[in-house]
Amino acid sequence: MSTVRVGVVGVGHLGSHHARAWSRIQETTLVGAYDPAPEARERATRELGLPTFDSIDALLDRVDVVSIAAPTLRHADLTLQALARGLHVLVEKPMADRVSEGEAMLAAAKAAGRALLVGQVERYNPAIRAARPHLKSPRFIEAHRLAPIVPRGIDVDVILDLMIHDLDLTLLLTRSSVVHVQAVGVPVLTPRIDIANARLTLASGCVANLTASRVSREKIRKIRFFEENKYVSVDCLNRTVEAYTLAPADPGAPEEIVRRIRPVPVVVEPQDSLESELRHFLALTRTPEESWEDARLALDALRVADEVRAQATRSMPQGITV
Repeated sequence: MSTVRVGVVGVGHLGSHHARAWSRIQETTLVGAYDPAPEARERATRELGLPTFDSIDALLDRVDVVSIAAPTLRHADLTLQALARGLHVLVEKPMADRVSEGEAMLAAAKAAGRALLVGQVERYNPAIRAARPHLKSPRFIEAHRLAPIVPRGIDVDVILDLMIHDLDLTLLLTRSSVVHVQAVGVPVLTPRIDIANARLTLASGCVANLTASRVSREKIRKIRFFEENKYVSVDCLNRTVEAYTLAPADPGAPEEIVRRIRPVPVVVEPQDSLESELRHFLALTRTPEESWEDARLALDALRVADEVRAQATRSMPQGITV
C-alpha cells in the first residue's frame, strides 16, 4: 500500500518539529520542505537530513498533504495555494491574521473537498485529553498562559500568539459560544499587545477569565475548571491534572463541607501532542468533511480573538496606541 506523501512549508522552530514528528509516522513519506530563507533550508538539510526545494511549487507538485508552519501573515495565502492544488492542509495556529482570511480558507477546503485542520496543538495535550471526561458543564474557567518573549511569535499580538490556545479550549470544552467579551491589554516590549486579560460570557452561562502574557520570566500554562461539585486543574506545561469532587452529605453527620471534598484520580498517559495531532489530521484526510467542524471551531476562536483585540484596543490607557 502506498504511503501518504508529506511536505512541510516553513522549517523554522515549529516546522522542524513538524518534520521530526512526520518522520515518526510510518504511514507517511516525508518528501521534503520549502522555506524562502536559504539558511533555513540549509539547516533543515544539515540537522534533519531533510530534502528541501527552492520553490514552493516544486514541493507542492510532489506531495499529498502539507504542514504549514510559516509566519501567521502567510497562513491564508499558502493554505489557499495548497488547497487549489488539491492538497490536504494542516496549518499552524492561529488560523490566520484576519477572520475574513479564515473564512476564505474554510470555504476553499469545502469547495476542494479537502481536509483543513488548524494546529491548535493544546487540544491534543495528554493532560487536556485526560481531563475532558471529567468536564460536564463548566461554570467558571480561569486560565493563565505566561511566557518569556520569543522573537518568532512577535509578528502578531499576544492574543493570537498565546491566548488563542485558551480561547480554543474554552469553546471546545464548554461546547458553547461566546456572547459577551470584556478585555484589556497593553504593549510592553513590542508595538503590539503583549499582555492581555479577557473575560468571556458564554451562552451556557459559563464565565471564562483568560490571561496571556509574553512579559514573564517563567512559563505557566494552567487552566482551571469549576463546575457543580467539581474542580479540575490542568497544568498543560507539566502535563498533570488535579481534580476534586464534593461527596454527598451524610444526613446523620454534622455538616463539615471540607471533609466531603474528595480527590479524583486522573491518569495522564504519556503522548506526544504534535504527533497525536498529525495522526488525527492524517485520519481526517480519508474523511475531509469531518475536518471542517474542527476548522470551524478554530475560526470561531479567531473571531473571539478579534473581538478581544478590539475591546482591549478600545480600553487602552490614554496615550498608548497599537
